[in-house]
Amino acid sequence: MIADPLKIFVTVVEHKNFSRAAEELYLSQPSVSLQIRNLENELGTKLINRSPKHLELTQSGEIFYGYAKQILHLHDKAKQEIDQLTNVVTGALKVGASYTIGEYILPFVLAEFAAQFPNVDIEASIANTEEMIQAVRANHLDLALVEGEVNYSDLDIRPIMEDEIILVVPNQHALARLPVVTAEHLQDQVWILREGGSGTRAFSDKLIKDWGINVKKTYIFGSGQAVKQAVMAGLGIALVSSWIVRKELNAQELTEIKIQGKRLTRSFSLINPKNHEMSKAMEVFTEQLFSHDLLT
Repeated sequence: MIADPLKIFVTVVEHKNFSRAAEELYLSQPSVSLQIRNLENELGTKLINRSPKHLELTQSGEIFYGYAKQILHLHDKAKQEIDQLTNVVTGALKVGASYTIGEYILPFVLAEFAAQFPNVDIEASIANTEEMIQAVRANHLDLALVEGEVNYSDLDIRPIMEDEIILVVPNQHALARLPVVTAEHLQDQVWILREGGSGTRAFSDKLIKDWGINVKKTYIFGSGQAVKQAVMAGLGIALVSSWIVRKELNAQELTEIKIQGKRLTRSFSLINPKNHEMSKAMEVFTEQLFSHDLLT
């Protein structure tokens, strides 16, 4: 199909790496390199300057990349319009999610969607909130589900549900004996935190700052799962989404502590590029997302 070498070229450019592009396309790296050389031979010009550490587009490559994106978009649009004649939803859907949503909500949403629309090719990515935001802004993802605040004017941002943040401590911790705690009780504690760029980390940092809490020591982990395990191991206390500790609280492997006069919440939101034409697959996925039982 005429779109294949164009898709390979665009994937190489967006990953800035032949190996990662080959991995995404389920091709060998030599096959990807050959397709790029064939394009350059056909066009009679060099498209990409290669070095062991860098990949840069030539001026011709910049021009060709813009048109290749347009051609691929039109190819997908034509296919979708043809498929609509028989009410078949096809195409590709690249969806991302921050860790909490990606690990505890997205799999169920995608399973239901895939069962109903098996002809849609789905690619899912999970990273922290800031990484997901930048992937959508760079058009590497069609849409993403993220936690916390998003403040970018080039994105459409739609809240999909409210998430409750709770304080959890090890069962043997001194705070576990208290029915309710105040900011004073939280002074000079060891905190388990997410990495920078995480929506949960931003929430925790703001709360600690706003309440004037002195932190004795912190341990940083790259996922909610790791934070949960660290608390269970007795390393410290943490603010986490209620989604990630439901089983552990029911099994009494962790203790939830109520904070006096406070119910901590944040939004889970759907983000996608503003003024970007949505494919049929994106439209249907979005409709199903807002009607999903988990989110209502």
